[in-house]
Amino acid sequence: MPCEYCHDTGWRVAPGQDAGRVERCACWRQSVAETLLSGALIPPRYRNCELDTFVTYPNPQLLQALERARRFIDMFPVVDKGLLLIGPPGIGKTHIAVAVLRQVVLEKSARGMYYDTRHLLSTIRSTYNPVTRTSEVDILRPVMEAELLVLDDLGAERPTDWVEETMNLIVNTRYNDRRPTIFTSNYEDIPDAENLDSLLVRVGFRMHSRLREMCEFLEYSGPDYRDFVEGAPTSEQLSQKWEMQPRRKLPARTSVRARARLKSGKSDLGWSGGRAGG
Repeated sequence: MPCEYCHDTGWRVAPGQDAGRVERCACWRQSVAETLLSGALIPPRYRNCELDTFVTYPNPQLLQALERARRFIDMFPVVDKGLLLIGPPGIGKTHIAVAVLRQVVLEKSARGMYYDTRHLLSTIRSTYNPVTRTSEVDILRPVMEAELLVLDDLGAERPTDWVEETMNLIVNTRYNDRRPTIFTSNYEDIPDAENLDSLLVRVGFRMHSRLREMCEFLEYSGPDYRDFVEGAPTSEQLSQKWEMQPRRKLPARTSVRARARLKSGKSDLGWSGGRAGG
């Protein structure tokens, strides 16, 4: 059915103005926002994520993360820092990150983009295949130039020289251009250069330094929302499980070879920064 105000032209007479004065119709703005949202590459599972539908419970660090997320939306695009959500799997980090991305795109008509870090690297790596017609630059450019980028599961990729170079290129470009980025990670931010399952070591010293300046670190723990198989949990159920469970940590996943090299004193493992100060 055609729009009753603009008859699908995208323009309507401005209310309270002379008959010759027109403005963009709300239906046109909505159409633009929906087009931008479809181009944000949000996976179907997270396509309906909103902060208002996030089930909360008395967890001060989680509530602080949500408050910071809402403030980020209100201030965008005039934001000094992005967000880095840190914690064990299943506590809603991706839900919060995508909800911010969706609302910024819909309300501010921003060009946003979502990528799981491993999927992004896999997509870039596939461009080395001479059979494909998409160049590496075609993949990297929209990632580096997006007005808001969500990079999910930072540090989960296997650290190699190529991963280091590629991730540093993305992060450094956005850092230099002052483009806000929202990251999520399962790795704790602990200042232990010998802990191979710390965020510091997983992403490297140089990138960690960049992240510290370009993001607000929001670290929290909590019960795994996926443990509630019979529908969405209630606030009371989450609160009860949160009070009963011990503090959750990500299990060690670093390779035996890498741990052996670290134990032998060879702490330069081929990702950014190498040894501290090196």
